[in-house]
Parts: sequence; C-alpha cells; structure tokens
Amino acid sequence: MTGVDVHMLATTRATRPEAIAEAAARRRRRPLLGNEGRLLIVAADHPARGALRVRDRELAMADRRELLERLLTALGRPGVDGVLGTADVLEDLLLLGELDYKIVIGSMNRGGIPGSAFEIDDRFTGYDAASIAAAGFDGGKMLLRIDPTDPATASTLQACSQAVSELAERRLMAMIEPFWVRRESAGTRNDLEPANMIRAVAVGQGLGHTSAYTWLKLPPTRDMEQVVAASTLPTLVLGGDPTGRWEETYALWRKALRLPTVRGLVVGRALLYPDDGDVAAAVDAAVALLD
Repeated sequence: MTGVDVHMLATTRATRPEAIAEAAARRRRRPLLGNEGRLLIVAADHPARGALRVRDRELAMADRRELLERLLTALGRPGVDGVLGTADVLEDLLLLGELDYKIVIGSMNRGGIPGSAFEIDDRFTGYDAASIAAAGFDGGKMLLRIDPTDPATASTLQACSQAVSELAERRLMAMIEPFWVRRESAGTRNDLEPANMIRAVAVGQGLGHTSAYTWLKLPPTRDMEQVVAASTLPTLVLGGDPTGRWEETYALWRKALRLPTVRGLVVGRALLYPDDGDVAAAVDAAVALLD
C-alpha cells in the first residue's frame, strides 16, 4: 500500500492549518456521474462514531496511518469515483493531494454513538451544508434511524429534513441512509425486514422542501426489489461490516445493481479491510460488478 507521511500531516496541521482550505480550493472537480452513469464511493466515516471494529478485530480502523494507506490504495484503483468521510479524514486526503477528480461526500450527523443512551438523538456533529459547499465538495450524507419508541427520533428527523433542504438550495447531493430500528437488550438494531425498510425509505425520501437532490443509501436485503420499488430516487447500495462469505456479499451487490434505480455502491470496511488484506483486489472485484 502507498506510504503516508504522518509527520508531514501533523506538522502542516500544527503550523499551517490554512493549508487545508488552500488544498480544497485547488482541488480539480468532476461531474457527479461519469459516462457510465454509475458510482463507486469508498466510505471512511466509521471512526467518527467510535465504530472501529471489522469482523473480530475490535480496533481494526484505529490506526490512522493504516486507514489512510488503505484509502489511498482504494482511491487509486480504476473505477473508484470518490470517498465519503468526516472532516478529519477528508482533510488528510486533501493535504495528501488525493482528491482531484474525485467525488467527495461529507458525513454530517455523527453524534449517535452506538450503545450510548443518546444513540437515536443523532446530532449533526460533522459537516453542515454550508461547510460542504465552502470546501467545494459534492454532497452530504446523513444517517436516519427511526425508533418509534424513542422521542429523540423526532429531532433527528427534523435535523435531517433541514440538511436535505440546505443541500438542495446549494444543488448538492443529499445522501440519506434510512433505517427502522428496534431496541434490544444490547442496544439498537437495524430492522432489515422488507416492510420496515420500505417504511424507512418512505419517510426518508419525503424529507425537505424538495427531493430533487436526494439520493438513498440502502443495504442489500432480502426482497431488495420490493424495497427499491418504494422510491424513484437514485439509490446507492451500502456494504456494511463484512461478515459471511465474499461470494455471498458480491452476489447480493450484483443482484441489487440490476435494479433500475440503483446507481452504484458505497462500501467501506468490506473493501478497505478484506480478509486477505488485498485492498486493490477487493476494490477491483467491486468495480467489475458495475459493468
């Protein structure tokens, strides 16, 4: 994997923090969709929720140098369109000069820490629409977890609705990841039953004063055709925490990509931390599914 000069990053951040804005202003941009009309976005916003586990490795994503090196490998592969992340990650990539001609999506609400008492009160502690536009990025992503038993869901709905509207005013993508959730003894659990995924899609796509710039980010699930049929919005399929066999994961992605509104993939840990450690091969296999 490509080496990362952590000393340079730390020194620049300490002595010339304005270099981040300068790098953002220099970044060369591209249209959201290329000629193929498909997207493969690498997700790297997990650490900002304290979600560092990959399979049985509790702190797999904890080493920032390693994470950046894996990201550089992934972003350097043909067919990879861009990255989704929080400011700390994206600004390191800017300083490294790795975001030219890439789609960049800022992660917005990171406040709902898994396992916390305030998990459903998912505050917008990351990017907002104004800072995404100021950085010259292409959109913002928000997680929308709907727990019918938790009153904090209402404030999260309102915050997501405002973010959708503010992104649309700037003609920037609003990427919504909606889930119906239920409480269990160990905390919250995303309910992937088709009926509840459809309910989550129905609520998510109705947020904001326009849906003109809204995209959905959905997990590959049983009866995916029925879930996707609940919307006409462009949809990206997420990867999630890699479990089970690779063949099964790729089969789910391949099936979802055949659906008419599905435009591509947003995958993080499954590509950045494959079982065999070969990031390039994992990314290339995902790119091949988009053909």
